[in-house]
Amino acid sequence: MIRKHAVVRGQVQGVGFRYYALTEASHLNLAGYVRNRPDGSVELEFEGPEAAVARMLTWLAHGPRSAIVDSLDVSDIPPLGEAAFAIAY
Repeated sequence: MIRKHAVVRGQVQGVGFRYYALTEASHLNLAGYVRNRPDGSVELEFEGPEAAVARMLTWLAHGPRSAIVDSLDVSDIPPLGEAAFAIAY
């Protein structure tokens, strides 16, 4: 199991990004969270099997159709053993 911290920048707020990310992460059986940041970016932490995490990173690089992703910054962090993925506020 691995865990990633990601920050997505671009036109990613007000376009349903968090809800699409929740759907994608749930489909991949990942645990963690997604939330909007005050600077207009979207932050995520997610963990699971390496292949599922890689698929989530691929999805994040373009996001949903309604979004325009300008950049994706990713770092490795220690897994927490969470059981679900949620939208954080």
